[in-house]
Amino acid sequence: MAQRVQVLLVDDIDGGDAAETVSFSLDGVDYEIDLSEEHAGALREALATWVGHARKVSGRSGGSRRSAPRERSGGRSSGSGPARDTGAVRTWAKENGYTVSDRGRISAEVVQAYDDAHAAG
Repeated sequence: MAQRVQVLLVDDIDGGDAAETVSFSLDGVDYEIDLSEEHAGALREALATWVGHARKVSGRSGGSRRSAPRERSGGRSSGSGPARDTGAVRTWAKENGYTVSDRGRISAEVVQAYDDAHAAG
């Protein structure tokens, strides 16, 4: 016996036909909402300013991130290479005349200089 299951998405805002399920997270809580193309576009437009100024954590969220806070000064540099303490790189760079921001990407030049200085000793 054959069986065919059909899932119909219903817009959670107005009860009409929904085109997609939109996933998002806020304050460590993951949400899903079924929306029409119009409502999905409105949600994305409403969040666009905030998303444009936010840091992407990575990929899809997989549960609450509140239970294990991220370290702000550790972690891997972008691309391949060894893990390094970015806080230590920034401190060393400032002490050695390099201009670095308090957040964001550290230039390859600064990272190479840091690695060179620490490889000798």
